[in-house]
Amino acid sequence: MHHHNHYYGQTHILARHCGLDDEFPPRLRGYLQHGWNVGCGWNPVHEFFDGAWRYVWSDAPRRRGHSLGRRNYHVIGAPWLYLMDLEPELGAVPEEKREGTLWFLFHGWEGGKIQGDHARLIDEIRETEPGPVTFSLYYTEYDRPEVRGFYERAGFEVISFGRRGWNYEGTDRRFLYKQLAAFRRHKRVAANRLSTAVFYGIAAGCEPAVYGDPMVMEGENPLFGGVARVARLWPEMHGKNIDLATARDIADQELGRAWLASPAELRMLFDWNERD
Repeated sequence: MHHHNHYYGQTHILARHCGLDDEFPPRLRGYLQHGWNVGCGWNPVHEFFDGAWRYVWSDAPRRRGHSLGRRNYHVIGAPWLYLMDLEPELGAVPEEKREGTLWFLFHGWEGGKIQGDHARLIDEIRETEPGPVTFSLYYTEYDRPEVRGFYERAGFEVISFGRRGWNYEGTDRRFLYKQLAAFRRHKRVAANRLSTAVFYGIAAGCEPAVYGDPMVMEGENPLFGGVARVARLWPEMHGKNIDLATARDIADQELGRAWLASPAELRMLFDWNERD
């Protein structure tokens, strides 16, 4: 099993859905998509073991993978949707009590830092958002005082949901639980790039927005086509006031709502059934 499968506690969520141990989930014999992806489900240089299954959220990565000659796909829906079904009340407040914007900065990773005009982005957020702003930083930016300080000095509440983990260590398996609770008390979700968090927020009932300096990341692989390709393929998902019905339809497609599987189906696909 590849250690990426444990990112954000996603395998743990699927194990819980299947009625299995979600603290120490069983081995997943294949590769699990761990974030919204505009390619075949993984980064362009990801290595795969021959014959391994590729479990993706929606049919689009499967189709793109097939166009590249890749096979062994199963479409299962995003673990996020399973979590929402498992935790229907987590963080929920009456609709009229939801307020403010949960704002996500495009983030780097262990191998690449982001660069951009944080001051200008803050000005645009202040001009745009009608209520209080909670600013979410990925741990790679939260741990950089020179980045976190911009948003703290702006008066935003700055938070981080934890670490995704690496090589099975440091995984915050409550990462997505905390994120879900936060979404359900906010009215809007916004980001400077169309991203996983935007789709999660829409699924959790938030009004979406995508605007501001998209920033750049050191070593960003151009094979996906970059910001320009995403804007070209999903123009409806960019702007400060996005049509909510359209956004929900697209989020359902990208998160694979139509492909959600029963516990029995997933146990079969993952080879998680007990043997005599």
